[in-house]
Amino acid sequence: MPAPISIVIPTLNSETDLYETFGSLFEGIENNLIRELIISDGGSKDKTISIACDVGAVIVEGLCSRGLQISKGIDQSLGDWILILHADTSLSLDWSVKILQKTDKNFAYYFKLKFKSNSMFARILEYWAQIRSKFLCLPYGDQGLFIHRDLLKAIGGFPKIPIMEDVALADKLNGKIKPMNIHVNTSAEKYQNKGWIRQSMINFFIFIQFRLGKDPHKLFKHYYNN
Repeated sequence: MPAPISIVIPTLNSETDLYETFGSLFEGIENNLIRELIISDGGSKDKTISIACDVGAVIVEGLCSRGLQISKGIDQSLGDWILILHADTSLSLDWSVKILQKTDKNFAYYFKLKFKSNSMFARILEYWAQIRSKFLCLPYGDQGLFIHRDLLKAIGGFPKIPIMEDVALADKLNGKIKPMNIHVNTSAEKYQNKGWIRQSMINFFIFIQFRLGKDPHKLFKHYYNN
């Protein structure tokens, strides 16, 4: 019987993060859960592709657009369940023991966020992520996503937009999303580089502009120029 999970990771110059992310996946291979690892790359100039090839990943290449990259990766996948992770996000120990317990294919699942930082601001944002996800049904992409192929097909597929694809997907799911008792550890580099408050304000601004109907392609350019 084929392993049930396809893992899709969008990448762009992600060489510094991939070793840890890939390392966290090995237990899923040992427990016959991972059918394939798909790297959907947006034009990396570093060693991302060679690192992915070294672990036997399926490589999909295309434009730099996270939603489009994820969608293209999903199109290449074969597993019944699809696990979407950011390149700088690793799964916590024993995730493979928990991930298929009490799952319902009519719901998508997200994980508990943990930043790779000892900052007080990291703890505040982690708590806010729990509140936002639970009460607004609005987890972000750095929390990971676990979804059955049938549900993804039923809601019309993954949003093919370069930014806010996680928010657009949550809208499509319309509340059909639940937490899972698995932690994901994600990089805090952008917060540490730009400042926790400044980066949080940028994120909030982009979210509000998206909600007001602004073109996500223009928001993408604005976000990465800040």
